[in-house]
Amino acid sequence: MLSYLIKKAAVLGSGVMGSGIAAHLVNIGIPTLLLDIVPRELTKEEEGKGLTLNDKQVRNRIVTNNIQKLLKQKPAPLTSKKNIDLIEVGNLEDDLGKLKDVDWIIEVVVENLNVKKQVFEKVDQYRKPGSIVSSNTSGISVEAMVEGRSEDFKKHFLGTHFFNPPRYLKLLEIIPTPYTDPEVLSFMKTFGEDVLGKGVVVAKDTPNFIANRIGTYGLLVTVREMLKGGYSVGEVDSITGPLIGRAKSATYRTLDVVGLDTFVHVAGNVYEKVEGKEKEVFEVPAFMKKMVENGWLGSKSGQGFFLKKGNEILEIDPNTLEYGPRKKLFAPSIELAKQEKGTANKLKALVYANDRAGQFLWHTFSQVFLYAAKLLGEIADDIVSIDRAMKWGFGWEHGPFEAWDAIGVEKSVQKMKEAGMEIPSWVTEMLDNGHTSFYKEENNELYFYHNGEYKLVEFNPKVIDLKKIKKQKGVIKKNSGASLIDIGDGVALLEFHSPNNALGLDTIQMLNFAVDEVEKNYKGLVIGNQGKNFCVGANLAMMLMEAQDENYDELDLVIRMLHKALLKVKYSSKPIVAAPFGMTLGGGAEVCLPAAHIQASIETYMGLVEVGVGLLPGGGGNKELYIKHLEKMPNGVPFDLQQVANKVFELIATAKVSTSGEEAREYNFLSHSDGISINSDHLLYDAKQAVLALHEKGYKPRVKKKVPVVGETGYATLLLGAEAMKLSGHISEHDMKIAKKIAYVIAGGKVPFGTEVDEEYLLELEREAFLSLIKEPKTQQRMQHMLVKGKPLRN
Repeated sequence: MLSYLIKKAAVLGSGVMGSGIAAHLVNIGIPTLLLDIVPRELTKEEEGKGLTLNDKQVRNRIVTNNIQKLLKQKPAPLTSKKNIDLIEVGNLEDDLGKLKDVDWIIEVVVENLNVKKQVFEKVDQYRKPGSIVSSNTSGISVEAMVEGRSEDFKKHFLGTHFFNPPRYLKLLEIIPTPYTDPEVLSFMKTFGEDVLGKGVVVAKDTPNFIANRIGTYGLLVTVREMLKGGYSVGEVDSITGPLIGRAKSATYRTLDVVGLDTFVHVAGNVYEKVEGKEKEVFEVPAFMKKMVENGWLGSKSGQGFFLKKGNEILEIDPNTLEYGPRKKLFAPSIELAKQEKGTANKLKALVYANDRAGQFLWHTFSQVFLYAAKLLGEIADDIVSIDRAMKWGFGWEHGPFEAWDAIGVEKSVQKMKEAGMEIPSWVTEMLDNGHTSFYKEENNELYFYHNGEYKLVEFNPKVIDLKKIKKQKGVIKKNSGASLIDIGDGVALLEFHSPNNALGLDTIQMLNFAVDEVEKNYKGLVIGNQGKNFCVGANLAMMLMEAQDENYDELDLVIRMLHKALLKVKYSSKPIVAAPFGMTLGGGAEVCLPAAHIQASIETYMGLVEVGVGLLPGGGGNKELYIKHLEKMPNGVPFDLQQVANKVFELIATAKVSTSGEEAREYNFLSHSDGISINSDHLLYDAKQAVLALHEKGYKPRVKKKVPVVGETGYATLLLGAEAMKLSGHISEHDMKIAKKIAYVIAGGKVPFGTEVDEEYLLELEREAFLSLIKEPKTQQRMQHMLVKGKPLRN
């Protein structure tokens, strides 16, 4: 298996999916050759330039144009615009010879078996022996594609079905053929998880594989139940989103985003290949076909199931195809479910309720459960693969078998039988043998039901599950805001678990305790968690309440404590590694900046955003970001101190937030020695390894140094840009007041240019500035607005 090494890749087909896969590959540092067909005619612009069909820029035009689109697409396919330089452009006529230099060739051409076979015939002539070839098909038989290909080609060929957009969606379905070398399959599974950062599921070579087969079925069942029960589009979306552990976009908003034409094509894939009752379900309802005819495809065409008119969002009436006000479904079970903790309990409260919400959800869930159970063995070997595919591909919180367990298998099967529904024999046998759930936990290990017995659920060894560790070992110490956990090998982990992981007094106290405990008894500390986001900042509600009650001494004390705790982190005698992911804002970023090492997730959105609530960073963020920028400067080489101050001022005053871990590095929130984990599930493992590596090297704590500042003259320079924006009306009087405070702190106050000051002095300036701003009525209005509306107020 070690003989396979992917240093360079090629993607054949540069449409949305092909260019998206190429973007994902270059995001993780794999140079990629991107090829597409040669245009058959010139554009008017090309004619005007006197170009011919033989000119290289014409022949590569399709790829070149599609690469440029990557820079404008939202959400961004590239983690950094610089990554585009790793994509080499070409075409499928002139550049096939370059395939001899690549280790993995991914075909993403049109979904037509004959076209794919023609492409692979050419690939077979040019590829080097031993290189892996795969198809990103979403529904065509993978085995049929290799008919007539060489022995070596067949051995190294398989399906690799990415989900769109490839950067963000976790699922990668791998589909081997009977000819695929088991070593190739094993390598691609490991490579997919460890290098591509995907959740990999091995699927069988059946129509639409796992996720699209069940997901499409579930969507069509939902549409049918809506039509049968007289529900509206809006009513369905109001109960098929977060309430049941699904994406915010629920059913119809998701279809609008995906594009109705794409969905109809995917459904048609299965429709053509199945029979009987299953075929009936996969026939797209007439009103949806009519919408496609009308070009009402969703977001890309400006209207679909929803239409935005002014500030109002309208929903389509499937009977008349006219738009009217969006409705919500109201039912007693919905209110009851909202009181329940956790999606599993919400589902139980909903599906057995005898009201409109309960009846709808029972009919849809029960059909999907039975369909998934019926397909076991046909689309995948085990229930774990099916559950993971639905969670990673469609964003379901629970896969079908996990959700079935949540509502109770015995009770639901009894209800299904009473309704005359056909139960797959293996489910009946499971219950007859006294097994009442698909999954069970024993000795802190998870098992799944398979062929009459329970088998251990296998996880990648790089997945650290904090819930499991806490059950196994308990916690060293905890309070309402955080827990200190022993994660093995002499490493401890500080986990935030307050609402939104916001920083409060309880978190600061645990941070202090954690550093002391680690210095005495551990090799090092990871600061990380497995919440929705790493940390969205300080507890804004608490700060506002104290400010409104004029408890400024209390706020002063908290800031001093936070400063002291974060200096403790910075100068700890043991290595401390921060593991940020998702939203890492304000105080969240301030916790990371002083760490010995930052191991960020590829999707880390880091920034000092306090300006948005009328404040400036209050936890040492100004100082630490400034020092990070200074540390980037080469030793012994003169540099422009003012430029450094300008850059830091701009980042903080404009509340700049990175759109990826890579961009966080470009903004200097991360240094070049900090790490980025591609697979978010491996983040804590990677952070732990970073602690151990620092320990093995004989970690030496940082030595305190003086910090050069730009002083009074630099302060005046910093304000020039802000003054210009104020004069042109781009910022308000209060924005200007905040900018002045930030500039004063970064400049180091009233000292001469180049003065070297200590960190405590800069923290003192920051504390005073923070307290003066929080007393301002306009700042308190901004804080209030953010808490109530969730967005900044410009006052």
